[in-house]
Amino acid sequence: MGLTTKMRQTFLKILREELVPAMGCTEPIALAYAAAKAREILGKLPKHVVAECSGNIIKNVKCVFIPNSGNLRGISASVLMGLVAGNAQKKMEVLSDATEQDIEKVQELLSQPNYCEVRLLDSEIPLHIRIELFDAENHVLVEIKHSHTNIVRIEKNDEVLLEDNSVTTKESDADYGMLTIQRIKEYADTVSLEEVQPLIDREISYNIKIAQEGLSGKYGLGLGKIILEVYPDSVLTRMKAYAAAGSEARMSGCELPVIINSGSGNQGMASSIPVIIYAQEKGFNKEILTRALVFSNLLTIFQKSYIGRLSAFCGAVSAGCASGAAVTYMEHGTLEQISMTVDNTLANIPGIICDGAKASCASKIVTSLEAAMMAHYLALRGRVYEPESGILQNQSDETISCVGLIGRDGMRQIDKEILKIMVK
Repeated sequence: MGLTTKMRQTFLKILREELVPAMGCTEPIALAYAAAKAREILGKLPKHVVAECSGNIIKNVKCVFIPNSGNLRGISASVLMGLVAGNAQKKMEVLSDATEQDIEKVQELLSQPNYCEVRLLDSEIPLHIRIELFDAENHVLVEIKHSHTNIVRIEKNDEVLLEDNSVTTKESDADYGMLTIQRIKEYADTVSLEEVQPLIDREISYNIKIAQEGLSGKYGLGLGKIILEVYPDSVLTRMKAYAAAGSEARMSGCELPVIINSGSGNQGMASSIPVIIYAQEKGFNKEILTRALVFSNLLTIFQKSYIGRLSAFCGAVSAGCASGAAVTYMEHGTLEQISMTVDNTLANIPGIICDGAKASCASKIVTSLEAAMMAHYLALRGRVYEPESGILQNQSDETISCVGLIGRDGMRQIDKEILKIMVK
């Protein structure tokens, strides 16, 4: 049975809602957005701030630099940048208008003892933020759950201005359960290019631009540049180098926006940059690249729909797997060969942990791409690991759901132990 009109509309809606621009690592930006919204309600800077954050927020904010902040990092700095310089109307680009004067004001507030009080929020929700502002007469609360801009509660002086707990794990009401590998491939094969071209053109432009900036070597360890210097010249070398460079730039405070996927810039870059580089190197035309990126983005979203926005499971695995499968797609691989690429990848690297957002995420993207491309080469030769060996199932869709179960539920205790280690 082919795709129904409703399925096509749903897949397009998912792409439009998931492929959005964001500046900086998305967890610091979520804090800045919540703080900016809270100040918008209060109408002025508060006398005191309390930031309550779930463990995954603390983990992913601790080590990354905040864009447009003069190389500030950390929870307090993220919150205060939102308070002082944030424009809540711009959501994931909330800090795009920050000025030098704003940064000086934030540094002044950071020097005041206990101006911003940070607390661990005891919550079973991985992405959970509560920002409270206090002045002499007023108190404002803004609460975010499940996804980075999903405000579920706003209070001012105990009056509830907004309350919406109808959304559970994602902002969209689109039915992600419609996604399967077969349907994703059929959609990528047949979608009207006019519907998706603006989204994909923006993704190509933004994500390649930050990869090129990362290759300057000014960010992190300069991993992308080093890969180009020391690895044998090949399309795989350039795929890894460009993806790593984009990630390092983003994690190290580069102010360029990227198109994210499933709430993550690293996932957005890992699911797109390698596909773009491969298509360019191999001479594939724009239509094939566009359809391959539709496929890669939706396959990443499909995998992450089981795992959730934040987990102890490294999202580079899902995005790298999708890139490898998209390469198989571009090389006219059958549905069976695409599924083989997915199974071969997930038989190999479903155990990479997420220990927070930081420059070394770039190296995890490289490792994931290595595994995904090895899976691709095996698949084109008809080689695949047998079902029911380890966690592999009879169908790739089932394997994806089982990996999601591990990432969402099985790794919860691992997540807690990682957090304990990170915060000493």
